[in-house]
Amino acid sequence: MPGTSFIVHRGVRILFLDYAGVSDTEAALRLIDETRRIVAGEAPRRSLLSLTHVRDSHFDTTVLRAMRALAEHNAPYVKAGAVVGMNPLMKVAFSTVVHLTGRSLRAFDDLDEAKEFLATQA
Repeated sequence: MPGTSFIVHRGVRILFLDYAGVSDTEAALRLIDETRRIVAGEAPRRSLLSLTHVRDSHFDTTVLRAMRALAEHNAPYVKAGAVVGMNPLMKVAFSTVVHLTGRSLRAFDDLDEAKEFLATQA
């Protein structure tokens, strides 16, 4: 079920943004708002590792703008981030968001590979 929660991989705490299968704009915006609230409650800054799962999701321009705003909001809190499951169009949007926000984000095709990467960033 989509949502934002913390998971532990190899003893490392990771914020898991599970947006997989989300295609409804309102549902996506609610998830983004939930994530924003959770991240804003975290301290110290630059301490979070984030994993965003978007496989089989479909985002319109409204959601993509909200995702960009979320990436900007999260920047001071996140040490490293990974995104999994992007289709080719999402990868284009992802590259733009990374460029515009200056975020340290990496794209992966596999959840386990992304978790391993994040565990090394702790």
